[in-house]
Amino acid sequence: MPVTVAELPAFADIIDARSPDEFAEDHIPGAINLPVLDDAERARVGTLYKQVSSFEAKKVGAALVSRNIAAHLDAWFADKPKSYRPLVYCWRGGSRSGALTHVLQKIGFAAEQLDGGYKAYRRHVVSELDRLPALFRFRVVCGPTGSGKSRLLHALAEAGAQVLDLEGLAAHRGSLLGALPGQPQPSQKSFESAVWSALAHFDAGSPVFVESESKKIGALRVPEALILAMRASPCVRLDVPLEARVGLLSEDYAHFLVDPETLNQQLGHLAGLRGGETVAAWQALAVRSAWSELVADLLRQHYDPAYLKSLSHNYPPTAADQTFHTADLSPAGLRGLARTILDAAP
Repeated sequence: MPVTVAELPAFADIIDARSPDEFAEDHIPGAINLPVLDDAERARVGTLYKQVSSFEAKKVGAALVSRNIAAHLDAWFADKPKSYRPLVYCWRGGSRSGALTHVLQKIGFAAEQLDGGYKAYRRHVVSELDRLPALFRFRVVCGPTGSGKSRLLHALAEAGAQVLDLEGLAAHRGSLLGALPGQPQPSQKSFESAVWSALAHFDAGSPVFVESESKKIGALRVPEALILAMRASPCVRLDVPLEARVGLLSEDYAHFLVDPETLNQQLGHLAGLRGGETVAAWQALAVRSAWSELVADLLRQHYDPAYLKSLSHNYPPTAADQTFHTADLSPAGLRGLARTILDAAP
């Protein structure tokens, strides 16, 4: 019987036989990349197929695939017992995964091939991201920039709550200055795979805590059904004084403190919105390393007005909301706040 995406948990390993570039764009979460053709080899075989003939492409491809499978047998599979049961997939469940599965089965491994390959998996993810969000009770953590929303999510997760950390999955803090140093964002497909994987492992009987995101986190789009479910959910609203928020942001954005030139380049993008004179004043504060003054001014003049406007439109107050006041954003303080929120859960 063909193996479907629904049967993924039944296998010891999931092996992606596609090229490294295909794997990097997106793959089944937890999959291992054992390419039977690398990127250059795949391009070579594809060119032969288009410009010469399918026969020549298959002849060259078979030799390349055979050598690569042999290398994987010497490395990855060398210590695997006979009971090892991997699931293998490629782009559409065709020749690449078929070749590796065939060899593994001939050896005696209980290897299987994913029906429809990555394309079937991708269709499943898109379908499930339309269906799953409606099954959960979300509690949306709201609060102005620097309120410790992301850190609170981590504390809630440590306390045993179900948490969907969209900014963590997107590798971005969700603002103009939100790019993480040295860490590019994943592809849109990879982000959606990560969101699907998280939702698929949640218990629909317990609430899921999530931050009050907009439709985009950096360059990535939050799935439409998810953002709609979040906006229809009650909020956990944080009330944190300005001084505490300035302190937290000075920690989270410490990489800008040693690179004011990059910071000022980013601030320059706000000139059209906040005016050249205001932005020039912020840039002067950065040059003088007046960080507390700069952060406080950015919050008062830019981030707070923008956030409150977005919040009133996307997450307006409801009778089911709860508000929590804190000035302690230390790890211990947030652990205590997380316990308080969970104890007060309706």
